[in-house]
Amino acid sequence: MQKETAASYKERNFKPVVEKCDGCERMVEEEGSKFCQSYLNPDAKWRLGICNFATHAKPEITVTKVRVNPLKAAKRASKGK
Repeated sequence: MQKETAASYKERNFKPVVEKCDGCERMVEEEGSKFCQSYLNPDAKWRLGICNFATHAKPEITVTKVRVNPLKAAKRASKGK
């Protein structure tokens, strides 16, 4: 289900995708090369970390648990009244 475009990706100066883009749903194959539908230079999107257009990679979110002292929490709650 590829859309017909007026000009090819090579004519519009799109650069081929990099290895990190493998598995992304935004890739389009044209004339034996793979291009990103969303960005001209995919390598630049991966320089600072994860590409924000990537559909196959999710950012890692770290959750830290904060330990609350129940005695201090009770004192703080009673001061508010």
